[in-house]
Amino acid sequence: MPKLKTNKRAKARFKVTGSGKIVRMKAHASHLRRKKPTKVKRQFSGTVQVSNADVPRIKTLILYRG
Repeated sequence: MPKLKTNKRAKARFKVTGSGKIVRMKAHASHLRRKKPTKVKRQFSGTVQVSNADVPRIKTLILYRG
């Protein structure tokens, strides 16, 4: 049986931490950035853990990454 393919879009958007958690970047960070206050831009930086409801679906997309 052939190997399954990793979804390349998901590979670019999600990372697996050393402990196996899946993290993502926050939305709305780059579009129309000049208008947004500094506080808002700062809040959009960094990563967030993916919700538990979405984890099984994302794991099927990024098969070989943890």
